[in-house]
Amino acid sequence: MVMNVPVHRLEHGTLTVEGYSRAAVQTYWRIPELKLGFDLGCQPWDFMGTGTWFVSHAHLDHIAALPVYVARRRMMKMDPPVIYLPMHAVDPVHRLLRVVTRLDRGRAPCDLIGLNAGDEVELSRELVVTASPTRHTVPSLGYVVWDRRRKLRPEFASLTGDRIRDLRLAGTAVTEERRVPLVAYLGDSAPEGLDGCPAMFQAKVLISEMTFVARGHRREKIHKHGHMHLDDYLDRRDRFENERIVAGHFSTRYHDRQIATLVRAAIPDMLDGRLHLFI
Repeated sequence: MVMNVPVHRLEHGTLTVEGYSRAAVQTYWRIPELKLGFDLGCQPWDFMGTGTWFVSHAHLDHIAALPVYVARRRMMKMDPPVIYLPMHAVDPVHRLLRVVTRLDRGRAPCDLIGLNAGDEVELSRELVVTASPTRHTVPSLGYVVWDRRRKLRPEFASLTGDRIRDLRLAGTAVTEERRVPLVAYLGDSAPEGLDGCPAMFQAKVLISEMTFVARGHRREKIHKHGHMHLDDYLDRRDRFENERIVAGHFSTRYHDRQIATLVRAAIPDMLDGRLHLFI
C-alpha cells in the first residue's frame, strides 16, 4: 500500500505546479512539463518518475525523503536521479546515504551535485537553471528556471534571409541569447532572497514561502530565522510581475481556515487573483 500525501495542483498555460509545503513538516514541489522538482521533504509516489531535483537547503522537512526517493528509483530499475543541492550539504548527504545503505543493505545510486549562488545548470538547449542566494538559518539557495532561445539581433531584422545567411557564413553573430524566467523557487528565506534576485519577481510562476500570517508575530524575529511574513508581500505588492504566485510553507501554528481568512483579509484581491495558497 502506498501512503497518500497532500498534493495540490495549479495549471497555468503550459506549466503545472504540483506539491505541498508545511513548515517543519514536509516540502516538495514538481513542474512535470519541465521534468524537474524542488525539495524532497516527502516523496509522493507519482513524483518518482521525475529524475532531476533542486534542493534549497538541508533541513529535514526539505530532504527527509531523499533516501526513500533514491531507493525507490533503484527498486524500480530506473536511472539514478540527479540531485542539485547547496555545496556544503553534498558531503553530509553522501554520508547519510552510506548509513542508509548499511541499514537497507541496498545501494543508493544518485548523482549529488553541489551548487553555489551564481551557478548555472544547463538542462537542455532551451532550459537553464540558475542558483541565487537566499537567507535562512543554514546555507540555502533559490532557483530560477529559464527558457533560453537564440533570436535574431534587432539590427538585422530588416535584412533578407539570403543576406542574413551571408553574414552568418562570414562569421558575423546574427543572433543573441534571450532568456525568459519561467519558474522561480524561493525555498525558505527571509525577504532578502526575493529582493536580491529580480527574476523572482519576473518569472511567470513564483513558488514562495509565507510561513507567518498573523499580525502578532514580529517580523524582525521572523526574518532573523530566515522566513517571510504576510506583510512582506504587502510591502512588495507593486514589484510582483508574476502571472501566478504560489504561497506555501505555512506555520503549523495556524489551522487551514485561519490562514485563508488572515490572508484574504490583508489582500482581498489576492494580488489581482494571482496569489494562490497551497494550504
